[in-house]
Amino acid sequence: MKLEFIPIKTRVIQPPKDEIWDILDSLDLCDGDIVFITSKVLGIHQGRCIRANETSKKELVRQEATHSFEYQYCDGVEINLTITDNILIPASGIDESNADGHYILWPKQVNKLCAEIRKYLIKKHPSITRLGVVSTDSHTTPLRWGVTGITTGLAGLRPLKDIRGDRDIFGREMKLTQVNLIDPLTSMAVLLMGEAAEQVPIVILRNYGGIVFDGEGNMDDFLIPPDKDIYKPLLDALRKT
Repeated sequence: MKLEFIPIKTRVIQPPKDEIWDILDSLDLCDGDIVFITSKVLGIHQGRCIRANETSKKELVRQEATHSFEYQYCDGVEINLTITDNILIPASGIDESNADGHYILWPKQVNKLCAEIRKYLIKKHPSITRLGVVSTDSHTTPLRWGVTGITTGLAGLRPLKDIRGDRDIFGREMKLTQVNLIDPLTSMAVLLMGEAAEQVPIVILRNYGGIVFDGEGNMDDFLIPPDKDIYKPLLDALRKT
C-alpha cells in the first residue's frame, strides 16, 4: 500500500472560539490513520484567544511559560525564548498569524484533548481501533534558518522506538539511542499545512507501518526532564532567568 499524507482544507476557523467538531465529522478515516491537527486550531477550539489590544504579549508569555529568557534579536526585535509544557519554544507558542487581532495560546491539557478527539473519532468510525491524534506546531531549530514541525501533544500511539541494547553492523552496543518516530512525521504534516493562508489545519497520514498504536500512548512517554537532557548546560542557563 502507498504511504499517503492527505492535506485537509477546511473552512476558516475563527477566533476567539470556534469548535471544530463539524470538521472532524467530515473526515474520511481508515484504521491505522494518524490525524495531525495544528495546535493553533486546537487553541481556538478551546477558546484560548485573547484580544491583542487588551493585553501585553510579554505578560502572556510569562504567564504561560515555566521558564522565560528575554533578549534582543539581531534586527532589534524582542524575543522571548521559553520552556512551556516541557518544550523549548519561542514565546510560549503564542501566535498572532491567522488570528484576526488575537493572541492564540496553546491548548490546555493537550494530551487530554488529543485523547478526547481520538475517542470522538473512533466513536464516529466503529470499524477503527488503531488511530493516532497528534497536535502540531511550527518550530525553529538552533543554528538553522526556517521553521519545521514539532509534536506538542498526542494520543493513541507510541512516539519512541527504544534501540538501546541493539548492536550496529560492527557489533557495537547502542547505549543511548531512542528513535523519535513521530516528530519527522509531524514535520512533514506541518510542511503540507503551510504557514500563511492555506487553510490546511489537518493532515491525515495513511498506510504508515512504522508506528505502534497504543490507546495509552501520550507525550509523557516522549519528553525528557531538563535535568536529564544532553542540552542541560544550555537549559540550565535559561532556567536560571
